[in-house]
Amino acid sequence: MNFVVDKNIPFISGVLEPYANVGYFDAKDITAAAVMAADALLIRTRTRCNAALLQNSRVKFMATATIGSDHIDADFCQKNNIAWANAAGCNAGAVEQYVMTALLTLAHQKGMSLCGKTMGVVGVGNVGKRVAATAERLGMHLLLCDQPRAQNEPNAHFVSLYEVAANADVITFHVPLALSGKDATYHLAGHDFFAQVGKKPIFINTSRGEVVDEECLRAAVVQQKIAAVALDVWENEPHISTATLDLANIGTPHIAGYSAEGKAKASQMAVRAMARFFDLPLQTWQPQALPPLPLHNLCSPAADLQNALYRVYSQSYDIWADDAALRLHPHNGEELRNRYVLRREPQVCWLLPTKKALRDDVKPCESITCKTAPQQGLEPWTP
Repeated sequence: MNFVVDKNIPFISGVLEPYANVGYFDAKDITAAAVMAADALLIRTRTRCNAALLQNSRVKFMATATIGSDHIDADFCQKNNIAWANAAGCNAGAVEQYVMTALLTLAHQKGMSLCGKTMGVVGVGNVGKRVAATAERLGMHLLLCDQPRAQNEPNAHFVSLYEVAANADVITFHVPLALSGKDATYHLAGHDFFAQVGKKPIFINTSRGEVVDEECLRAAVVQQKIAAVALDVWENEPHISTATLDLANIGTPHIAGYSAEGKAKASQMAVRAMARFFDLPLQTWQPQALPPLPLHNLCSPAADLQNALYRVYSQSYDIWADDAALRLHPHNGEELRNRYVLRREPQVCWLLPTKKALRDDVKPCESITCKTAPQQGLEPWTP
């Protein structure tokens, strides 16, 4: 068998070689010619898996080491009997770390207490639930917006996008990119959305760049309808608009999910998916163990928790370093991603009750450990 692998997927080197001929390529070099003789691909979002890439190949299976799948033409794959798998939820902890670091950093700059403020979470999946649970522990009120879930869970108290726009002090996006259909998210935050903004919110996007109409966002910032902006994703990536970057308070090169823990989980999920499809003896494969990090016990009241959590998050992740790197090299975002030094997620033990069961594994009024426990099926590991 022949496998084509994106060389920038961490921890994958040497894993598949006993079972296949493995070729490692930069994403830009994964072309139709490169995959023609491949039986499987292990890729990231930068590889567009469509007819142009696959129609003359013998590819039977693709695994993407990412939560997103908008780079995969699912209709083409179905019509041509090409199976595929993504790594849903693999980097939820990393993105939560990024969002809360950005929020706590901006609040610290502004001398803003988050307790009593309202957060609008647009997209309440693996990431959105974790962000919401942390925000709730900070004493924030929640507006949860998830159109697909609202249709299937009519009693779950989801709100409309425009209710979020009108009433939230913080708005954070965690939706997949869907270009069409009843649940389309392309330019979800567009002219109509920003026209409804009512409380001069902090605006955060870590989902996909095209979820936000950047021209409308820039206009809202200039009109002082938005208090601060943190963007990790951009329209037309990897080509980042310097006009948008100049107006953003925090700008980073699509690395919100780039923690060591998240990348390990993504690689593990991708390898196991390939192992299941090809019946390889790697169905329990996992990266090796990492030295444990210090455990931070957080049991302060909400009024004091913000400062405690800010210290923990800012010590674990220097978001300003990523911001400075992108501003210095705004046209080299892809290179910054490819040579990014993976950060560690902080180990936090919550000793506070939560009012709502926002995560499937969180029950009301109990002490839980977040971010520290290995994710299901993944032991601690080392690079």
